[in-house]
Amino acid sequence: MSDPAGWRLAIHAELASTQDSVLAAAEAGEAEGLAVLARRQSAGRGTQGRPWASPAGNLFLSVLLRPGGPARLLPQWSLLAGVALAGTLAPLLPDPAALRLKWPNDVLLNGAKCAGILCQGGVDAAGHIEWLVFGIGANLAVAPELPDRPTTSIAAAAGHAPAPEQVARRLLEAISHWRAQGLDAVRQAWAARGPALDTPLRLRHAGTPREGRFAGLDAEGRLLLATPAGLLPVASGEVLG
Repeated sequence: MSDPAGWRLAIHAELASTQDSVLAAAEAGEAEGLAVLARRQSAGRGTQGRPWASPAGNLFLSVLLRPGGPARLLPQWSLLAGVALAGTLAPLLPDPAALRLKWPNDVLLNGAKCAGILCQGGVDAAGHIEWLVFGIGANLAVAPELPDRPTTSIAAAAGHAPAPEQVARRLLEAISHWRAQGLDAVRQAWAARGPALDTPLRLRHAGTPREGRFAGLDAEGRLLLATPAGLLPVASGEVLG
């Protein structure tokens, strides 16, 4: 099967980390459109440096983009990856509406974690995005346990696991699609799968726990948290629970 237009997909039986492989390529000047898939990882990692269990049958994919633009747009690119991944996985399920997005980079299935995205970017001396790497992990066949949250897999909901290579190719097409739509459309698509307005949220922002209610996304893709002290825009952090 040929690669999706604009992409070069390299498939490996095993790597330490697809993310580390693509990060090294980005820093070495590799052109955008590189995608690396591993059937297994020996040292996969997620956000906050957490280890990412990588059993065979799940999706482990990292991709390289060079979108340019100011560094303040980085949070919105993370939203794009989430929208593309959710749109790729939803048709595989008997109830596509059961798939939701948790800010900034988790995909939930019936409230349990099904996939996650690690978004890393390089910024040049002028403050522009030099490169962008999405590390995408999805529980297609197996749902490794996590100590702080429930997990599930596509197979648990659909009765079978799709092939990682097939999902990867569809995901690359989805990333290209949403990139062409523009970041305004991405924010709207993310909001359609995100939490309902006024949902209570607990998050860790700049190392400090915060509590409030979800007030949507602003024009820069930041999460808006309504707190007793006012509206807090959050560009990076982690929603707890």
